[in-house]
Amino acid sequence: MIAFEEYVKENKEEFIDKVIKISGELGIDPNWLMFVMWFESRLNPKAVNQTSMAAGLIQFMPSTAKALGTTTWVLLSMNNVQQLDYVFAYLMPYKGKMKTLVDVYLAVFYPAAIGKPDYVITKDIVAKQNKIFDLNKDLDISVKEIETVLRRQIPKKYKHLFQ
Repeated sequence: MIAFEEYVKENKEEFIDKVIKISGELGIDPNWLMFVMWFESRLNPKAVNQTSMAAGLIQFMPSTAKALGTTTWVLLSMNNVQQLDYVFAYLMPYKGKMKTLVDVYLAVFYPAAIGKPDYVITKDIVAKQNKIFDLNKDLDISVKEIETVLRRQIPKKYKHLFQ
């Protein structure tokens, strides 16, 4: 069993197999990738953030989609298995740098902070748009705050997979 598989609404077996395959190629725990996709989109490849217009499994920003040679609209037209190719392509440059669940999340959320436990995202648009992480309400987001929020979000039945 893999974490969050009950959220996969279509192509479940093919999707899980591909998550395991690309996680292996990236050198990460497939449960970490499943958590990041669950946290960002509840594993819904059609999810769209109405504020940022981020879309898909890992909430690709329009500029990120463009850098990957596509658009968010094209990504949204794909099924979950097809979209995993873009998740993989996006994460590939961070191969070898993602050593923890938090690193995998940071690769998606704020790559400059990967592997830097003392990093602080300070008073910029990212901090303002992601108040969920600003636990002390200082308009800064520290990696420690991000980790605290992520760990609190892990459902009890999956806590043992993320020790």
